[in-house]
Amino acid sequence: MDRPLLVGIVNITEDSFSDGGRYLAADNAIAHARRLHAGGADIIELGPASSHPDAAKVTPEQEIARLAPVLDALGDLPLAVDSYHPATQRYAAEHGATYLNDIQGFPDPRRYDELAALTCRLVVMHSVQHLGPATRVRTEPQTIWPAIERFFDARVTALESAGITRDRLILDPGLGYFLGSTPEPSLTVLANLSRLKSRYNLPVLVSPSRKSFLRTLTNTALSDVGPATLAAELHATTQGADYIRTHDPAALSTALIVHTTLTNGAECLSTKR
Repeated sequence: MDRPLLVGIVNITEDSFSDGGRYLAADNAIAHARRLHAGGADIIELGPASSHPDAAKVTPEQEIARLAPVLDALGDLPLAVDSYHPATQRYAAEHGATYLNDIQGFPDPRRYDELAALTCRLVVMHSVQHLGPATRVRTEPQTIWPAIERFFDARVTALESAGITRDRLILDPGLGYFLGSTPEPSLTVLANLSRLKSRYNLPVLVSPSRKSFLRTLTNTALSDVGPATLAAELHATTQGADYIRTHDPAALSTALIVHTTLTNGAECLSTKR
C-alpha cells in the first residue's frame, strides 16, 4: 500500500480523555467500531482501560469483562487490543485479536516464550515511564531521541533473541504524556520518524490523535483539535509511518486520498478520469 494502515480507536472505558464513557457499554462499542471500519479504519483497536495520567486503575478481570462481548461481536474484523496486563493480552490473543499493543513494550522476558508461540503482531511502545500508564513528567527534548534508541536497541534484540520474528514487530515511539508534559518532545519524535524506520527497518506506528501536546501547541480545546490532529497525521505519513492510530479514520482516509494522489503525481490523476 502507498498509504499507512489506519487503526481506529474504540475506548471501552469510563474515563477516556477523548470521549469519556461513551463506548463503555458493549453495544455502543460495537456500533462505534463498525462506524470506524466503514469510515476507513483497516484495524479496530479495543482499549479496555485508559492510560492518561488521571485514569482510574482497571484490573485485568475488568478489562476482560469489557472486551469479551465486543471481541465476540467483531470477529470478522482485524482487531487489536491495547493492554499491558499479561492476562488481558492472553485472553485477547485467544479470542481473535491479531495485534497486541503494549504501552510498556512487553517488558517481562519471562513471557517471551509465550509471546513467541503466538501469531499476532506486537506493537512495542516506548515511554519515559517504562512501566504503567502515563504520568506528568517534564523531559528535555534533546534527551528523548537517544532514550528511544537505547530502548529499542535493547528491546528489539531481546524479543528477537527469544524467537519472536521481526515480521511480527511494530515500533511505537510514544507521544504526548508518554514522552513528557510539554509539546517539544513529541514534536521532536514526529520530526524524526524516518530515522526510526531507517535505523530498525521495522514498521512504525504513531498516535498523535487528539493528544495534549497538540492542544497545548495550538491553544485549542479538545473539541477543536481535529485540524491539528490531521496535520500531525499527514506529517507522519510523509515520514513513512506504516500505521496511524486515530480517533477519526474517516477524516484521515479522505485526506490521504488527496495526499497520496498529489504525491504520486499527474499519472495517478490520469488513471482516475
